[in-house]
Amino acid sequence: MNIIYSFKKMVQRFLIKSIFKIHPLVYFFTILSFLIGYYKEFIIVSFLIIVHELGHFLCAKSFGVKTKQIYIYPLGGVSQFYMNINTSFCKEFLILIMGPMFQNIAYFILCFFFPNSLVYHYHVGILFFNLLPIYPLDGGKILNLFVNYFFPFKKSLQISILISYVVTVLILFLHQEFSINMILNYLLFLMIIRKEERRIPLYYHKFLLERLFHSFSFRRSIIISKEESFYRYRRNIVQKDNSFLDEVDYLKNKYFSKNY
Repeated sequence: MNIIYSFKKMVQRFLIKSIFKIHPLVYFFTILSFLIGYYKEFIIVSFLIIVHELGHFLCAKSFGVKTKQIYIYPLGGVSQFYMNINTSFCKEFLILIMGPMFQNIAYFILCFFFPNSLVYHYHVGILFFNLLPIYPLDGGKILNLFVNYFFPFKKSLQISILISYVVTVLILFLHQEFSINMILNYLLFLMIIRKEERRIPLYYHKFLLERLFHSFSFRRSIIISKEESFYRYRRNIVQKDNSFLDEVDYLKNKYFSKNY
């Protein structure tokens, strides 16, 4: 334990001004991989994950989006940005897909230093895992982008979270070989999904406040009868009794009117 703690402190000093945040399990697996002689595998996996997240970072930076934090987990990473929830579909999709694209570049670089079969095995594994429809992995976020076209914003988050739970549990039980590492990683992701589920009300109010204080243009409008039916990619017209309110006027009444 002292070795792991010392290694953790060393990494933290090196990354003290960095946007990277390392999950405690990564330190454990790092020491373990070197002790049992799997350092090549560790280098390959770490390089693929870091370059993958670098792809998200550089694409976001090109759009002028600042990075809040990049979380590194044993089998992947999660990038968080100071980005509006109401960001356009194309911009968010490009930021999400650039992670896998950069990982492909990392794969070809690693092939010069390690056996192709070894690199290919980990590359495909990480890529497949990252593109699973589990929120907040890239696959789960991409799924949520498309779900937003057919369901209201809050409902789309709930659907994405539900799918995340189902997929995670299915993969866990469909595995033919169980290991402590695998179980720990899937339990970790169940905890992450649960954390995102608890944040749904926070995301929803942030979504509404952005619609109130920022100007957005939409090609389509939709008439809704209740607030929780707000759509992300449409201008919402709220019907109250026999009157119709534009979403901005409705939100002004909601947040500023004493009679609301």
